[in-house]
Amino acid sequence: MAALPERVIDLLDRVRLRLPDLPLEEKRMFGAVAVMLNGAMIVAAQTDGSLLVRVPREDDEKLLQRPEAERPMMGGRSMGVGWIRLDADAAGDDDMLDLWMRYALDRNRGA
Repeated sequence: MAALPERVIDLLDRVRLRLPDLPLEEKRMFGAVAVMLNGAMIVAAQTDGSLLVRVPREDDEKLLQRPEAERPMMGGRSMGVGWIRLDADAAGDDDMLDLWMRYALDRNRGA
């Protein structure tokens, strides 16, 4: 298995720091590392330093209006409501990461 890029390792470390007491699992998939909680993906660190975030469906439209957010694509198709890609610059900012991790956890609690 190929070594992870340093930016992915750093992003995963920063995600783990925000969830110290939760039973997380990490799984490599589609060139990313997904962070799972209670069997469901909450975020995935991408090789370009961006972060795929699961968000509550009811917050999706509002969150897509943010400049750091976009609908992720996979295989040329939109991943759909509840999936948002946080760009690498925003994922590298601690305050932004805190905000988006809160949405990911809210979605996980409501799933």
